[in-house]
Amino acid sequence: MAKTDTDLVKQNTSGVILAGGQGRRMGMRNKGLLKIHRRAMVEHIIARLKRQLGTIFINANHDIERYQRYGREVISDTLDGFQGPLAGMLVASERCRTRWLCAVPCDSPLVAKDLVIRLHQCMTDEAADLALASDGKRLHPVFCLMRADLHDHIRRVLDSGERKIESLFVGIKTATADFSDQPECFLNVNRPEDLSAMKDLLPEN
Repeated sequence: MAKTDTDLVKQNTSGVILAGGQGRRMGMRNKGLLKIHRRAMVEHIIARLKRQLGTIFINANHDIERYQRYGREVISDTLDGFQGPLAGMLVASERCRTRWLCAVPCDSPLVAKDLVIRLHQCMTDEAADLALASDGKRLHPVFCLMRADLHDHIRRVLDSGERKIESLFVGIKTATADFSDQPECFLNVNRPEDLSAMKDLLPEN
């Protein structure tokens, strides 16, 4: 296993924070904008990703102006009907100009500080098209790194009527990166009680 050049990976990788959902379980509130320690979740995520990625997009379909305040390009789905994370990955892969694209959800502010490099190492070691994360017990496919030129493949999946992110893995080579040493990085906020619990886990700085 060759050592990965962290700077080279950063220069050649874009990221997308997937905030394009409707937030139904949070009373139709935009989860990425909910605040923990006076900072929106998307801001916590940007702080953890900006050292890992050259470019970061925010995929959002409403509250566009509020997301733009965080200094990142906001991109909206090109498909109608809130078609899920695949739609966000599609527009990001079409927009990015780097070799790789990393996706993360907007409701997991504890995202690993070495997420990108470990996904890249796994993808390279296994000569895969896409690497997804595992906490050792279950897969977390919305945390993934892929070849950025997979947009035609993503579009074909969506055109077939599939919406589950697992549908993306059919027909391409995937690899699974082990994050069992830090399973907390996948904890997410789906309900109001999750938001309260996250305050005890996330540092205030």
